[in-house]
Amino acid sequence: MENASVNNKSKRRKATEFSLKDKVAIVTGSSRGIGESIARTFADHGARVVLTSRKIDALKAVEEKITGAGGKAEAIACHNGNMADIANLFSQVKEKYGKVDVLVNNAATNFYFGDVLNATEAAWDKTVEVNMKGYFFMSQHAAKMMIDGGGGSIINIASVNAVRPALMQGIYSITKAGVVNMTKAFAKELAPYGVRVNAILPGLTETKFASVMTSNEELMEKIILPTIPMKRVAQPDEMAGAALFLACSASSYVTGTTIVVDGGGLA
Repeated sequence: MENASVNNKSKRRKATEFSLKDKVAIVTGSSRGIGESIARTFADHGARVVLTSRKIDALKAVEEKITGAGGKAEAIACHNGNMADIANLFSQVKEKYGKVDVLVNNAATNFYFGDVLNATEAAWDKTVEVNMKGYFFMSQHAAKMMIDGGGGSIINIASVNAVRPALMQGIYSITKAGVVNMTKAFAKELAPYGVRVNAILPGLTETKFASVMTSNEELMEKIILPTIPMKRVAQPDEMAGAALFLACSASSYVTGTTIVVDGGGLA
């Protein structure tokens, strides 16, 4: 009886283990901001991280930070909206590692900051190309490899704008709403194969991407901060914990859902 109890406890610890040891994780847009924080956190927890974004020099700087701290990382340039780049990325990953266990779709663009009435076709096409087309085909490539490997986790970085569109960010908000539904569609189809698909919805986060808002003191004080119960914007590292949870075995029964990380803004 005592041995059975010990075995049950052992199984329980394993089921809630926050470890990515021996896992191969691809993190897009990982040269800075939320992507960099997630990549470094994954490496801290044992993952071999494949860093991707358009500019190899910026990626190499992150790679050096991770390897300098004793982690494992490799930088591979990839434009998230370019099909040839995506195919090349997964070809290299398959050749070098033979598998992918985790994909974080984080690379995104907010190409146009303005009202919907004056939005151009170019603004629409560019935003959809990166934020939706890129996420879709990155997920497709990753899922096929994950199925061959017995399972995996896809994590899409969406936005609270998916739930509550922001003024002057109409196209961006629309694409992020699409990412949430894309997450659910992939989750339903891939669940039988052991591939989980979830999304994180960050609130406003202190990144270069969001600097058009965070650097505007009047906008922050009068309009944005009053809508956030915690009265501050997030730091990139505050998104990494949610990503780690969704990537590891602690979330083994979680798929097709969203985790909101917004300081209470949608409460």
